[in-house]
Amino acid sequence: MSKVIFVTGAGCGLGTDIARQALTAGHQVAATGCRPENVLKALGGEYENLLVTALDITSTHATQAAVDAAVTRFGRIDVLINNAATFQAGYFEEISDAQMRAQMETNLFGPMNITRAVLPVMREQRAGHIVTVSSIAGLVGQEFCVAYAASKFGIEGWMESLRYDVEPYGIRTTIVEPGFFRTELLVDSSTSWAELSVDDYAERTKTTKAMWQSMNGQQAVHPAKLADALLRVIELDTPPLRFVAGYDAIPTAEAKGAGITAQATASRTLGTGLAHADAA
Repeated sequence: MSKVIFVTGAGCGLGTDIARQALTAGHQVAATGCRPENVLKALGGEYENLLVTALDITSTHATQAAVDAAVTRFGRIDVLINNAATFQAGYFEEISDAQMRAQMETNLFGPMNITRAVLPVMREQRAGHIVTVSSIAGLVGQEFCVAYAASKFGIEGWMESLRYDVEPYGIRTTIVEPGFFRTELLVDSSTSWAELSVDDYAERTKTTKAMWQSMNGQQAVHPAKLADALLRVIELDTPPLRFVAGYDAIPTAEAKGAGITAQATASRTLGTGLAHADAA
């Protein structure tokens, strides 16, 4: 069944693959990015079922304008795919306050902005699907990823709770937790490096930065495979609340779940004892 799919960050990487494959599958697509000309170029030109429009997800005015354009063109929005994101790499003390706030503005408040603009449309339809691309870093903290992980952990809590807000109106939610795919997250236009310098971290920063840079383009799995999987997810009658994607992500998620269970078990005596004391 053809759907109207709204994709953020469609000018490169996973967003381009999602938009391209959705168009090929016969869906109507609103493909957005900061530079519409880059989106159009990435997709290989015009399609009858394509709307390309400018979108800076950090701007509430721009998000509303993009949603209005999509509704004017297609009459509805069935699926929102929050894909646009950046990667702020570095150790916490070397990441400036401005860099940390910028990471949150893009990766956390950006998806919130566009979702806030889309939800009235979906509520009126009494149908819709909000898909937000998080990361395995939204489940498991990693070295050199403190800002990125903080933004993605925020995505996880927001989306997990949003489910309860919108389910009564026929709106589904899915959090996507990919591992390492060969997206463009590590290219210069998507990655920022810590702008401060602390002597204690200097050698670690040099080594770790080089390691991350060497990974660009070397990840094992092409994002087109993830795009194909996401299109299958949005066709499900009951889409999953979480979709863990990648041979590396699934065991990592399983280990995190097992670790939390073990920690809860280890805390049982003291934790429940405190609760009983409060009740008394």
